[in-house]
Amino acid sequence: MTRPAPRTAAKPADGFDYSHRTAPHVTIRGLCKRYTDATIYDHFDFDIPRGKLISVFGPNGCGKSTLINMIAGLVPPDAGEVLFDGRPLSRVKFGYVFQNYREALFPWLPAFDNIAYPLKLMGVSKPQRKARVERLIERLGVKIDLALYPYYLSGGQQQLVSIMRALIVEPEMLFLDEPFSALDYEMTLFMRDQLQRVFIETSTTMVLVSHDLEEAVYLSDYVLLLSRHPARVVEFVSYDAPRPRTDKTLSEPGFIATKAHCLKLFQREVKRA
Repeated sequence: MTRPAPRTAAKPADGFDYSHRTAPHVTIRGLCKRYTDATIYDHFDFDIPRGKLISVFGPNGCGKSTLINMIAGLVPPDAGEVLFDGRPLSRVKFGYVFQNYREALFPWLPAFDNIAYPLKLMGVSKPQRKARVERLIERLGVKIDLALYPYYLSGGQQQLVSIMRALIVEPEMLFLDEPFSALDYEMTLFMRDQLQRVFIETSTTMVLVSHDLEEAVYLSDYVLLLSRHPARVVEFVSYDAPRPRTDKTLSEPGFIATKAHCLKLFQREVKRA
């Protein structure tokens, strides 16, 4: 399989070292995961290209979340290895955005302090934490009142805070596990635009688990289509529409054709059950 060349980004004026860090290229070899009643992965191999937004899509129970959790080190594999540009996970900074934003944020901290919290754990001084959060706010054009506590924010705003908290450490990779599934449709559309903006501005490699095929195609450079377990790669589908993508994208021939192709493959896998 031919892999795309790394994307380069101009040096930002805000001090974040996005362009000079090592963008990850993730190598997955021989990954195995078994539970009592099922083998989810059996010697699974895959390469994740750097600087791209990838959606993981497949039948229910195929192991979409399990895959990113194993890559991120949240779930231990039974066998196999995951390397980031040849480095182990312990040497890589990554961010993770969970599905349940209500449980992900600390309700006793204002949104601003929630974003800065990972820097506090890293021993960054309070003035530096404040400066880095303010730079990130300016870079992303965030208009939320971050002095508010999470429970005063809408669901979409809370999830945006979660994404910003994941980005504040300047991660080499960002994992998102169905981050919009708990939001209403209006907020989902808002957050799709926000995620696109984050991706365009930071060039961070992102892996998004989605149960919504339209969303998976719309947001991604590639859709990783998985089979039923034990999961294998059905196809790694490219979608190269320019960004930012808008509601007009949904009616363009390229989007319609890519979505139809993915749907055909998905339905074929479902029928194999």
